[in-house]
Amino acid sequence: MTQIKPITSLLIANRGEIACRIIRTARAMGVRTVAVYSDADAKALHVRQADEAVHIGPSPARESYLVGEKIIAAAKATAAEAIHPGYGFLSENADFAQSVIDAGIIWVGPKPDSIRAMGLKDAAKERMIAAGVPVTPGYLGADQSPERLAAEAAAVGYPVLIKAVAGGGGKGMRRVEGPADFADALVSCQREAASSFGNTDVLIEKYILSPRHIEVQVFGDTHGNVVHLFERDCSLQRRHQKVIEEAPAPGMDAATREAICAAAVKAAKAVDYVGAGTIEFIADASEGLRADRIWFMEMNTRLQVEHPVTEEITGVDLVEWQLRVASGEVLPKRQDELNINGWAMEARLYAEDPAKGFLPSPGLVDRLLFHWQARLESAVEEGDRVSTFYDPMIAKVIATGQCRDEARTNLMTYLNESFVGPLRTNKAFLYECLALPAFVDGLMDTGLIARSGDALIERRPPSDLVLKTAGHRFRRDWTDDIDWDQRKLAEGLFGFRLNSAPRTSVMIFEGGGAYSVSAESRDTSTGLSSDREKDGTLIVTERGETYFFTSRPDAGTAAGAAADGAIISPMPGRIIAVEVSAGDSVTKGQKLVTLEAMKMEHSLTAPFDGTVAELTAVEGGQVSEGAVLVRLTASAAATDAA
Repeated sequence: MTQIKPITSLLIANRGEIACRIIRTARAMGVRTVAVYSDADAKALHVRQADEAVHIGPSPARESYLVGEKIIAAAKATAAEAIHPGYGFLSENADFAQSVIDAGIIWVGPKPDSIRAMGLKDAAKERMIAAGVPVTPGYLGADQSPERLAAEAAAVGYPVLIKAVAGGGGKGMRRVEGPADFADALVSCQREAASSFGNTDVLIEKYILSPRHIEVQVFGDTHGNVVHLFERDCSLQRRHQKVIEEAPAPGMDAATREAICAAAVKAAKAVDYVGAGTIEFIADASEGLRADRIWFMEMNTRLQVEHPVTEEITGVDLVEWQLRVASGEVLPKRQDELNINGWAMEARLYAEDPAKGFLPSPGLVDRLLFHWQARLESAVEEGDRVSTFYDPMIAKVIATGQCRDEARTNLMTYLNESFVGPLRTNKAFLYECLALPAFVDGLMDTGLIARSGDALIERRPPSDLVLKTAGHRFRRDWTDDIDWDQRKLAEGLFGFRLNSAPRTSVMIFEGGGAYSVSAESRDTSTGLSSDREKDGTLIVTERGETYFFTSRPDAGTAAGAAADGAIISPMPGRIIAVEVSAGDSVTKGQKLVTLEAMKMEHSLTAPFDGTVAELTAVEGGQVSEGAVLVRLTASAAATDAA
């Protein structure tokens, strides 16, 4: 019989919003919390919130959050009884889990053997086949030679997915349309897999042409019980990264739900699973969701980023369940006690610039305001800095409703009426995704964003309504700053000019543009959200796009445009590949340099046909933001075209 020993002190082996999320539940349960932090996170919110904090090393994750020995030492030094890994970092590292257990510390997660069983995608699929769980067609073999992999891809039939067997989070994954692209995609996939997971092995999967990403939340305890908490739909993705998640899945009928959830429980039981886990399935949605066209993809042996939407529809605190199960308790609810109530959606708000290929936008956050009705999971407050060392997430914004459309429109409102500055964010992109007709109708698949093109990412100049709102806000705030007794007089004097008609317009500035706007009215009820900062900056939001207007022109920003042939580093990072040499001829769109930053690869390409006149990028070298990596001279044809 499992001995029940309530956890009274907990070390969180993570950072950011998930660390804050775990601290919140632990505090509600009366559990003392210990944070760990790197140099970059010395003043981070999770450090400020925890009862105690331990420094574990330099800013790079490989020298701090990924060093298991330092985390275990911190737990021992603070007498922490348990370690919660969160997600990412060491959360699915079976050796680390075993080291925690061997140190006499409670591991808040699945058994190390379960992590190993599901940690490698090829072995996990073989185990699922043996358990009777349907899997996607593909190649899982040990022969990893490029020739064999290419042959198997051809046998499976293009398009295919190359996936790192140790991968996760969308990393180490490439879609390949045909044999001509296979070799380059394989090299890129293996390089990213080696960097992220230390394992270059891959598998080949048939790419489903109308794929829906459906996943099921499962939970097991040490008494042999396993339940599911229904499904989530994470089909709205960009480059295999989830953008919007929701629960339940649109278009899921009762029979299909029963079949997929039963398969998920069967998969969890096949590895003697304990704790929170997610079984991910891929569905061919070309004919709607059908049980016979849904296949096992992989299992994530940890809490998922998108777990809040499951919490919202079931009323369950999954972190609390994790701590109770790790203490030896029986699952708090039986399967027949779990129900779906309403709908929930989550959007991942990042400090990144969609107009520049979603490049991270790190820096100081000096404007931050969220809608009061939204559920937020965040580790960023005003005055905090988004680091270049980690994932640039600002917050997960969660909305609920009695039906799907209510949850969707609520989420759009929450995004539209939230402000983040001066960093660029993906807020307008998220808004436009939620407004896509196919998404509104619940008919999306994982390729919807890619098919929708630039309409989702172009930064729009201020519309006439935005400018009208800004002008009216200027007029209102100009008089609101004046004492009540003098306000009537001030209203009469607004725009006064000696021997001339009153001026009813003002000049305001935003994003390098100058705008003359009417300030004749102080009525700001234009239908758009607006606000004013302490420094006088006027904020107006339309369709998720936030505009920051000032009464003085910008001092100017450093330009990194490639129009003059200078290819610059868009952020600090490490050069992992240089594809050209000085003197080479290049064509427009040709890859020149690959930069690794924030755990992702970023390819810099030629903006026009030309010649490499200067090459300063060196493979393995560290570069700062704005550094010139390559300088091109345009060919005669390119010059004529311009």
